[in-house]
Amino acid sequence: MLEVREARYFIAVAEELNFGRAAERLQMSQPPLSAAVKAIEKRLGVLLMNRTTRHVVLTSAGTVFLDRCRRLVAAAEDAESAARLAAERQLGELRIGAVTTAFTHVLPRALPSYARSHPNVDVTVREVDTYLGSELLQRREIDIAVVRHGPARPWLRHVTLTSEPFVLAAPADWELPRGVQKDLGKAADLPWVWIPRSGTPDYHDQVAACCRNAGFTPRATHLAQSISSQLAMVAAGLGVALVPASSAAVQDGIASVRVRTPLTIAMSALFRTDADLLVAEFIDVLATASRSD
Repeated sequence: MLEVREARYFIAVAEELNFGRAAERLQMSQPPLSAAVKAIEKRLGVLLMNRTTRHVVLTSAGTVFLDRCRRLVAAAEDAESAARLAAERQLGELRIGAVTTAFTHVLPRALPSYARSHPNVDVTVREVDTYLGSELLQRREIDIAVVRHGPARPWLRHVTLTSEPFVLAAPADWELPRGVQKDLGKAADLPWVWIPRSGTPDYHDQVAACCRNAGFTPRATHLAQSISSQLAMVAAGLGVALVPASSAAVQDGIASVRVRTPLTIAMSALFRTDADLLVAEFIDVLATASRSD
């Protein structure tokens, strides 16, 4: 297999068409250079240069070989440059998965800030729910998940970004039972828009426990797959739901009511324990952005 050093030797001779000048250019003596080119030809079993006492002329095979040598050297130089840039934290790829609400709160501050400090890092973002975020992290399809109340896993680390209360979201034109702000149990007879446990078990269990503590089990008339679709269904007049306050704030057509409940929910950044420096630096940016919200 051709070495990059040999490719550089051949390029110098092919461009100078003179072994003496090529040797000077490479800052080496002529005999080892001539020997190196002959060794390449012997290994390939192909004549690359016609030599006379005065001239060196490339054969057709030598012309093709020169082009490939230039590509090889360019690729090697590109690899060296990429390694240096990566070592200086200027080059790389960062894949982020985030729940819908993160796009209206934490990420709008964090992404531009990170882009300014890491202009050569290719950042890609996709929307995920909390359960999918942890799955994609495990499969190494994303590097960071910005999600709600992430599950505990031995291979995961998490940084809490925000914590907020739940509110009762209802259609804007509904008249809610009097006193529901102080007693969530007064909403027991209303139709509820519910997220099944199979989708987000931790989130589901929190909300279900809150309702049980208020003395009732919600009548889950309508089922949604995410908080955003849950709120859209509430806005459509189908029922009520307990949701994070920030999620309710971005949905038109609903009224959000603060209710007396200890229920809160965190937004966290999840990442693998073996994450690299680019991930760690984005986590720092996220934490700073969340404190400024």
